Amino acid sequence: QVQLVESGGGLVQAGDSLRLSCAASGRTFSTYAMAWFRQDPGKEREFVAAISWAGGRTIYADSVKGRFTISRDNAKKSVYLQMKSLKPEDTAVYYCAAGASSTATMDSRRYDYWGQGTQVTVFS
Repeated sequence: QVQLVESGGGLVQAGDSLRLSCAASGRTFSTYAMAWFRQDPGKEREFVAAISWAGGRTIYADSVKGRFTISRDNAKKSVYLQMKSLKPEDTAVYYCAAGASSTATMDSRRYDYWGQGTQVTVFS
């Protein structure tokens, strides 16, 4: 069992940066692939970024590539999303997810545990 708690969201101006954190509980965190998804009201949940269990593989949505960076610290049982050059279209609730398959994937069905989300709002 893994519990996830996101933090770091906020209200920022376009062009600013934010760093999201996701703290996990559970002894098997280091074996899980981790990902960030986001969802704006009225829209479908959207993949943002994912990282494999050891951090050797990362994948990103085209919309955030070059601006966002996902990383993890297995010793701290945490995963991070560094977001730069934020745009109003990045506004959403950001969710952290953990997948027992260990492989980074864009497929939300491969993730078994989800956090409650943290709101990111970017104004122009």
